[in-house]
Formats: sequence, structure tokens, C-alpha cells
Amino acid sequence: MRTTRSTTRKNPVTALLTALVTLLGIVALGVLGPVTAQAQSAGDLATGLHIGDGRLLEGNGNDFIMRGVNHAHTWYPGETQSLADIKALGANTVRVVLSDGYRWSKNSPADVAGIVTQCKANRLICVLEVHDTTGYGEDAAAGTLDHAADYWISLKDVLAGEENYIIINIGNEPWGNTDPEGWTAPTISAVQKLRNAGFEHTIMVDAPNWGQDWQGVMRANAQSVYDADTTGNLIFSIHMYSVYNTAQKVTDYLHAFVDAGLPILIGEFGGPADQYGDPDEDTMMAAAEQLRLGYLAWSWSGNTDPILDLAIDFDPSRLSSWGQRIFNGVNGIAQTSREATVYGGGTPGDTQAPSTTGTPTASAVAATSVTLTWTAAATDDVGVTGYDVVRVSGGTETTVAASATNTATVTGLTADTAYTFAVYARDAAGNRSARSATVNVTTDEGGSTPGVGCSVGYRVVGEWPDGFQGEITIRNTGATTINGWTLAFAFADGQTVTNMWGGSPAQNGGTVSVAPASYTSTIPADGTVTVGFTATKGSSNAAPTAFTLSGTSCTTV
Repeated sequence: MRTTRSTTRKNPVTALLTALVTLLGIVALGVLGPVTAQAQSAGDLATGLHIGDGRLLEGNGNDFIMRGVNHAHTWYPGETQSLADIKALGANTVRVVLSDGYRWSKNSPADVAGIVTQCKANRLICVLEVHDTTGYGEDAAAGTLDHAADYWISLKDVLAGEENYIIINIGNEPWGNTDPEGWTAPTISAVQKLRNAGFEHTIMVDAPNWGQDWQGVMRANAQSVYDADTTGNLIFSIHMYSVYNTAQKVTDYLHAFVDAGLPILIGEFGGPADQYGDPDEDTMMAAAEQLRLGYLAWSWSGNTDPILDLAIDFDPSRLSSWGQRIFNGVNGIAQTSREATVYGGGTPGDTQAPSTTGTPTASAVAATSVTLTWTAAATDDVGVTGYDVVRVSGGTETTVAASATNTATVTGLTADTAYTFAVYARDAAGNRSARSATVNVTTDEGGSTPGVGCSVGYRVVGEWPDGFQGEITIRNTGATTINGWTLAFAFADGQTVTNMWGGSPAQNGGTVSVAPASYTSTIPADGTVTVGFTATKGSSNAAPTAFTLSGTSCTTV
């Protein structure tokens, strides 16, 4: 759930969450049926962005995989620089929060036309959504999908002809946890209302259960909703927060749609833990990359609870840990985003994959990192643009690094542990080569790479009677890159870390030890990484007075 300027997440009661695994198991993968979506050849009944064979395609038939974020425009209409900032960080899509006037101030046709113009000027695909429907049936203030459909119809003159550039997300999280089976008929009715009004755009529909579909209603009824759209240009959106706290829950849900040939993306998701649980954002992003599905992180900035702000105070130079993860982490936007070909990105119609790279070799093997190098022998009809390094374990693989050259350093490894790595080549259209032969590496026995100089900034972001949110910024003040680290400090007033992002905590009494996440394990010279956390506290909440990084004492700032 997203309420005005808030990241409050409306979750099922604890007893229902406990039953989640059983419920998802009941709604088995087979319920959708194997590859039963309507077959549409690329271009059939399609104008601009459209669905073909269960995938989102551009008008020229190229795959388009959304990599972007959500932006709360309706509550912050003055933040007009945000779209340019989001694009500059590598996104190819932005999902824009609008209001149909039922709950918040209506965004006018002129305002929406301006947003579309900004998206096009910044070479972004624009997903427009009505937020007033959030939690209908449980939240008395929420509007209906029918009301939202009328709003879209009122904007038809603005939206017509923009099918190459925009997707209409009828209503955000349009049903709460009360009788979510009521979601299906209004969803079908709203879709058909837009089609009858002459809309040819790709339409996006959100799941019930505040977007998380933990009871499997969208999963069970997706085929009937899809079949009700005679154009076939419909895509489903799942919102993944604390309900999706294990890899199995994430992959089971996404595979259910992919295996049935039904189009889906992760329309919202979060990574930082909250009182309801700890979302598995790493699996969400890895699965989206593996399955070539879109994802849109929540949210750019302006949340009442800042835990999910990607940029602090709308400042792109002040990315939070969550923002660093989304834009610069493994499977993040910088690594995986490809600009839409309608703006000149990629190569229209390119489906030829590069040839396979040489077998990687390992060097600079340390306790927590290794450098891999391979022969840059991959060729492609339009040129190789990068390489993806994967860790192979049995029949599974996980992307651990990306590089524009034929070498990469993999960090965040465990000491004295055997690993297997391989490499893919990637071209401008996103085509990947076959996987290279593998290399086996065993990391050294020693601890993390010692820091050569460090400073630490500690601050309390927010505080409540029995807890608080903190942030730790680590700066490498030395002249060489730190690859892998362990941060140690002690609380004096009985504080206990409950959740952390950007690192993994271990606590014994007041002593806390933090190991890095994969996307914070490398700190370049004069660079910084940030770790955020929530913790319990008593009446006092003194800040730690001393910090060490891999055994090296750090100055405090």
C-alpha cells in the first residue's frame, strides 16, 4: 500500500502471514495452465508497445524490459527535475503516481500531458497510474477501478497517439485484504471499458491484497482477465514487499506467469526490512534479470517513512543504501537497463546473440574477493557492450558482477570457500551469448581485506519510544580500494539491531559486527558506502564512540 507521501505497508494479520506458504502452495503453478495465453504474433492488433507471446514488445517487435522506479508526482508536482535525474542514473522507465480526484487532488489533462512530454524528452517509457484505488474494499477512502477508468477516458485526447511511449496502469493496488476475490470482475470491467472507449495502449493491472496477491487471486484468475482483453495487450503487475521474504516465494510466483505465457512485471518492490519482515530483493532482481521481466522500485523520494527513499530529499547525488542497491548493485538498473529503441537505444530488430567468451581465469584470490579475466573473443553483428559474471551452483546461477571490459572483481565472498564462475557476453539489444566454460576458485583462509584508512559517520534518522532507525556511512580515506570489510562497534545502552540493509549484522551483547552486502563490499579510494538499520532501545540511545574496519581503527565524523 502507498498512501499520501507514505510508505506504510498494509499487510495481512500475523496469523494469515503464517499461512502464506500453504496458501501459495494451494494455488499451484499448474493453476494457470501451461502456455495458455492467447498467442499473438508481434504486431497483431498492436499499436506501439504491445504484448506478443507473453512478453512486452515495442512497436518494432523488440523486447522491452522495464528497469526503473516509481515517482510520487501527484504529491510533489514541483519536483519536475526528478524524471531527468532518474534517467541520468540509467533507468529506462518511470512509473508516475497520479490522482483521479477521488481521494487526492486530480491531475489535470494539462499536467498529464506535461508528464508525457517530460518522459519523452528524457527518453523514458512512462507508466501512468491512478493511486486513489489503493486498498479498495478495506480502506474506506479508496476509489473504484470504474472511477479510475472514467478518469483515463477523460484523458483520451492527451493519451491517444502516445502508445509507443506510455502504458496505462488502471489503478494502484485496487483491492485490500477484505474479500480479495472481488477483484476479478471489476478488473475485467475496467479493461473492457477502456477498450470500448477506443484505447489501444498496453494496459497494466495490479494485484489485490494491497498489490501483493498473497492469497493468489490474481494468480488464479489471470487467464480469464487476460482473455477478456480482445487485443491481448494486457500486462499483470505484482507488488513485492515483506510477503515475499524468501527466494521460493518470489520465484514460484513469477514462474507461474512465465510458464503460462502470461506477461508480468514487478511493478513495485522494496528491500529494506520493516516490522512485517525482510523482503528478498536480491532474488526479485536476479529472477527478473534471469526471466527478462521488468521491475520498478519504490520509490524515488518523498516517503513519510524515508526507509524506501532511493534518493534523499530528491537529490540524485545522495542515494540511500536502498538507492545504491537499485541503481548500482548486482542486477541493478545501471547494469541491466537498456533504453527503448523508439528513442534510439539498442539496435531495432537485433536478435543475434554474441559468440561465447573464453574461459575465465582467476587472479588476486583473497579471502573475500577474486579477480576474473577472460579472452574478449566474443563477436556480435553490432558489437559487444558488456559482460555478466555468474556464480554457478549445481543447476542454478547468480549474477555477481558486470563489466564493460574483459575483467571483473567479484567481492563479498566467504573465506576458505569453493566457488565456480562463468561469463556471458552481452550486446546493445540485451542479447546474451552462451555461457562460457567455468573456472573453480577457493578463497583464502584469512579474514577480510584490511582497511588502509577509514572514517565513520553515525546518525539517528528517526526515533520512536522503543526503537530507532540509524545510518552508518563508511568512507575509505586510504589510497587503494577496499575489497571486502568487517565493521565493528559497540552499543552502550542495550540497543539491539533488528533489521539491516547494506550489510549483515551479528550482535553479541552490545558488540555489533557488520559484514557487507554484495553491493557495498567494495569501497573505492575516497569513496563511501552506507548501511542502514532499525534497532530497539530503552530510555537512552547513546551513539557508539569507536569503530573499526577489518581491525583498523576509524576516525568518527
